[in-house]
Amino acid sequence: MDNFTYHNPTKLIFGKGQIDALPNEVKSYGSKVLIVYGGGSIKRNGIYDNVLAKLAEMNAEVFELPGVEPNPRISTVRKGVEICKNEGIDFVLAIGGGSTIDCTKAIAVGAKTDADMWDVVTKKVEAEGALPFGTVLTLAATGSEMNAGSVITNWETNEKYGWGSPFSYPKFSILDPTNTYSVPKDQTIYGIVDMMSHVLEHYFHQTTNTPVQDRFCESLLITVMETAPKLLNDLENYEYRETIMLSGTLALNNMLNMGYRGDWASHNLEHAVSAVHDIPHGGGLAILFPNWMKHVLDDQNVGRFVQMATRVFDVDTAGKSDHEIAIEGIEALRSFWTKIGAPTRLSDYNIKESSVEIMADKTVTARPEYGNFKVLSKQDSIEIFKESL
Repeated sequence: MDNFTYHNPTKLIFGKGQIDALPNEVKSYGSKVLIVYGGGSIKRNGIYDNVLAKLAEMNAEVFELPGVEPNPRISTVRKGVEICKNEGIDFVLAIGGGSTIDCTKAIAVGAKTDADMWDVVTKKVEAEGALPFGTVLTLAATGSEMNAGSVITNWETNEKYGWGSPFSYPKFSILDPTNTYSVPKDQTIYGIVDMMSHVLEHYFHQTTNTPVQDRFCESLLITVMETAPKLLNDLENYEYRETIMLSGTLALNNMLNMGYRGDWASHNLEHAVSAVHDIPHGGGLAILFPNWMKHVLDDQNVGRFVQMATRVFDVDTAGKSDHEIAIEGIEALRSFWTKIGAPTRLSDYNIKESSVEIMADKTVTARPEYGNFKVLSKQDSIEIFKESL
């Protein structure tokens, strides 16, 4: 494995009733708090009222930014930055899932720079700092509650990019599995696909001697696959929600990829699709990831696919070539996602071949080649998108 330094400053506060910790966590930063959230679900399920009650305990002056989109937009980030600067906000609190947290990260960083935040997202300007911020997680999916990463969309230019900085870690994240009881089945499915995709992005790498990391990844995938069908049949089961919530956090808090760098081409492909068509991130990944796997599979890297097939999906190797075992493992992944209700084709979102060229352009806007497990070009993007139609 490669040399590495691991540091994660986010305090994870996990379990039933942990919202009680909120006043003590926030009050050391100040009393003017901006809460950031998406649609009306947190008001319907009571989480909004619970948070306001806790902030009232510390006599906080509360400002609000509702309406964060599922693919959070730079226009919304700019509104949040303006509130922070105009009102002298001390602390930003995200109440929601990955989209709300990603938006909050951009707001917190944007509040500490004179540059437009899109220039930070596109790496034209470096982050200079951030307002302190925390999260109350309501959707298990992205892992954004315990990492520095964020994905922001510019709908005017149809661009969607991931970014991050040393300043964009939450100070704390409160994870109460009961706050995910009201997440509907389709969003639960997307979250499951997303966290599994994060593990798989780590798993496909070229670094040697990573047996510990490999087993971490494999056990997490197996645990999610064992739990997911049971959860989808019992959406208010605390133990299932608890397992899935922790899995989503561990999938992307950089513990799994200590000592190596994963691939991330499939996320690049999906970002291009949803930048143009604004589809659910998890839905796009369910469609694209197996097709990326088939596209990059070759004689040099087949061993990694065989390892996944045998260790994660228990593929029987008797009488089969390595290539056949690898393909069976890929199909087992696709079959699992299909079985739990994830989409299988881009046409499920009414995406047609006429969009392939523009989506492929988006995959190479930042750089002409992408991917670490196997380097891809625009032509590779075209072929994967066509196979996914």
